Amino acid sequence: MTPETAQTILDENFAPWVMALAPTVTEIGTDRTILEIPISDALKRTGGIVSGQALGALADTAMVMACMGHLDAMAPVSTVTLDTQFLRPATGETIRAEAEVTRAGRSMIFTRCTLIAEPSGKPVALATATFAR
Repeated sequence: MTPETAQTILDENFAPWVMALAPTVTEIGTDRTILEIPISDALKRTGGIVSGQALGALADTAMVMACMGHLDAMAPVSTVTLDTQFLRPATGETIRAEAEVTRAGRSMIFTRCTLIAEPSGKPVALATATFAR
């Protein structure tokens, strides 16, 4: 699957509030998927940092796309668990989500994601999720 194909799947199938984050698929494959979002005023909370809700939505979306990259196909999955650890305030110009599948079974897929603030390159959150196929 190419990033362009993945972007089309994202644009045509995800909820408007997810698309309001303006996610861009920059890489997708069986080993890793990367999405980026710009940090806009709409995503900031008091203190000028990106809200945890936006970071959680980005991590979940990136891990869903990682499932599709791993399977090399449009694959509807449902989030069963989502656990996010916030490491530091998210500030900068963009947030990069690097997601991967850690195990894919017949009925469940396990994933993890690191959210990185750019241009600093510092991790701001870690997330894991389990998806039902």
